[in-house]
Amino acid sequence: MEPEFLTIHGKRVALRRAGEGPVLLLVHGMAGSSATWDEVIAPLARSHTVVAPDLLGHGGSAKPRGDYSLGALASGLRDVLLALGHQRATVVGHSLGGGVTMQFAYQFPERCERLVLVSSGGLGPEVSGLLRALSLPGAEYVLALACASPLLSARTAAMRWLGKVGFSPAPAVADVMASYSSLGDAETRAAFMRTLRAVIDAAGQSVSALDRLYLAEELPTLIVWGDRDPLIPVAHAETAHRAMPGSRVEIFPGAGHYPHRHDPERFVAVLSDFLATTSAATIDQARVAARIVG
Repeated sequence: MEPEFLTIHGKRVALRRAGEGPVLLLVHGMAGSSATWDEVIAPLARSHTVVAPDLLGHGGSAKPRGDYSLGALASGLRDVLLALGHQRATVVGHSLGGGVTMQFAYQFPERCERLVLVSSGGLGPEVSGLLRALSLPGAEYVLALACASPLLSARTAAMRWLGKVGFSPAPAVADVMASYSSLGDAETRAAFMRTLRAVIDAAGQSVSALDRLYLAEELPTLIVWGDRDPLIPVAHAETAHRAMPGSRVEIFPGAGHYPHRHDPERFVAVLSDFLATTSAATIDQARVAARIVG
């Protein structure tokens, strides 16, 4: 599915969309793009309007020198929905996108019908050592060397050769390689570093939603994780589940950080069942205001 483009606040925003019906907003992870949802967009679009944007600084969207905080990215999602004429959506977030969708639900509760967290960030400090290392001062120079064009070309050639001899990489590996390859140009790399450092430091994830998850009590929530996630531990799924009574948890055996890529058919089935068996939340700012005091 080819992306289309909007101009919002003078900046280009790339997105993929399909279908008709209630709106599903799919939000990708760090260094990724809306392409991560390619295998699930079409089946989900049979009963929903699916909107999958590239976050600012990612994919085909603009990569300005600016604010890459969760709050800014969540506001960007609101703007995409409004630009397309949609008032409300079920929001589905993977990895960094999970943190962004939780922030979206917090900032704009009246616009959020349901929440789906897929291997989500923002649920505890634990995260891979590589991402912690990349947050350190000077890491951008090491990353620039690692992403030098000759090295990327060699990796691409190796992947192509392995495919020819029958050793195609697993979808999760291919996704990681695609994300890494996207950092080959300086503009994308700079946006990546700003995004990373907005949520991760040397001690791990620096932004947590755990103290505010009680506000999601009235919001139908689904949590999906792979039991072999090397980036964010699966234990965070149970942490979130305990913090959100009534939420559902689905653990994909054998899946890594991309359960929606590891088993897209099961992901679509689980998400479709969740959508069919829950009612869209109706939450207003006044009720939220009453709960946050005290």
